[in-house]
Amino acid sequence: MSDDVRKFRDALGNFATGVTIITTMSDDGEPIGLTANSFSSVSLDPPLVLFCLGRESYSFGHFENSEHFVINILGADQQEQSNHFARPSTDKWNDITYDVCDNGCPAFRNALAIFECAKHDVHDAGDHIIIVGRVESFEHKGEGDPLLYYRGRYAQIAQIAEDG
Repeated sequence: MSDDVRKFRDALGNFATGVTIITTMSDDGEPIGLTANSFSSVSLDPPLVLFCLGRESYSFGHFENSEHFVINILGADQQEQSNHFARPSTDKWNDITYDVCDNGCPAFRNALAIFECAKHDVHDAGDHIIIVGRVESFEHKGEGDPLLYYRGRYAQIAQIAEDG
């Protein structure tokens, strides 16, 4: 990684983000999932969200070809789950409990929020693509602290306030 890319990445790390696990199903009916912090709301009317996916990701082709996906927003107590889905592996789903949403994709009911999405659009974005989803259904707990990522590591809301 060039020095300029590392410096750019470090600068971006000053923006605290939430952590998600994004899921879909393969054409063969196998669950696919990855940890991502590149999630954002786009529009309230219509309800649109987006996430960015690296072209080198193992699951790139699955998400590029899928018509539906689920965004699972993780709570502060789900760091282990985040780490599990951040690793490239073909057996991520061994011993993992999940529900299948109405759109056919896996969901973690213990997440802070779940957004069931239909693919709305895909945009080229350099070494990533931006996948925009139309939210078809959602649920949320209404309580609990989010799992955050800040300056290259997991963080808590109180910790970020202290680091200020």
